[in-house]
Amino acid sequence: MIIKPVLPLKYVFKEISVSLLVVLSIVLITDIPVIFFSRHYTEIPVTIPTTLGIAISILVSFKVNQSYDRWWEARKIWGAIVNDSRTLVLQLKMYTESDNPMIKTMAYRQIAWCYSLGQSLRGQNPYENLDGLISESELELLQSQKNVPLGILDFQADSIKTLFDEGKLDNFSRLQFEETLERLTASMGRCERIKNTVFPTTYRKGLHLAIYLFVIFLSLTEPLNLNIVIEVLVLLILSMVFLFLEKAAFRLQDPFENLPTDTPVTSIARTIDINIRQLLGETELPKPIEPIDFYIM
Repeated sequence: MIIKPVLPLKYVFKEISVSLLVVLSIVLITDIPVIFFSRHYTEIPVTIPTTLGIAISILVSFKVNQSYDRWWEARKIWGAIVNDSRTLVLQLKMYTESDNPMIKTMAYRQIAWCYSLGQSLRGQNPYENLDGLISESELELLQSQKNVPLGILDFQADSIKTLFDEGKLDNFSRLQFEETLERLTASMGRCERIKNTVFPTTYRKGLHLAIYLFVIFLSLTEPLNLNIVIEVLVLLILSMVFLFLEKAAFRLQDPFENLPTDTPVTSIARTIDINIRQLLGETELPKPIEPIDFYIM
């Protein structure tokens, strides 16, 4: 997640460098007939690029809104995961005896689930950061699971059933645990839906084509018959605004791609880790995730 209000220019140009090179090529190519065949050259009315620019503005605005909605939904889901993870440990402390070893076992499993879910969504190793949080026997059982976070939730459900069968939970407390696990499972499913739902690529290609047409038509209008250097700078700056907004929307639409614009799932998982250990009364706590330059993961 980007945390600074001003982005480094290096990052901005890196994001749109290829598109800017395409724009530069278009400008230089469209200026050839103006320079060498000016007598036979017919200027294009400025209303054409103006109308196209308005249409592009509307399309870019729509895409930014849709992409931000996806990103914000992902952030709200992980906010719910924070709350439900804390709730699960509080319920363990409230509904079971204070010396029950299952409290620490399930609490550590919940920490492991948060790390594993975030890493799975980003296509990373789902077993990373799980050392010391899950027993070796459970780690071996997880090796056969295609969905590691779901396997961890299955362990949690088995533990709740064991506590109930042993008479250490009554019907009411069992139902409370079931509701918490149900919310955690639903949150995982919502994240997977966002991850696996592809934003239509044809929309982006059409928008890029419209921006390139805008540059072509604008370069052939009378107001842009300037010095070649000035004309190139003006067109690059105008197109850069559209291209960067489109690129920002493109990044936001996929909040689990291990990029600076991601939902900060690793940072959130570390916060949950710290919170749960505090609830268990531990004093040696892991450090929060530090920002990387202008963003945090």
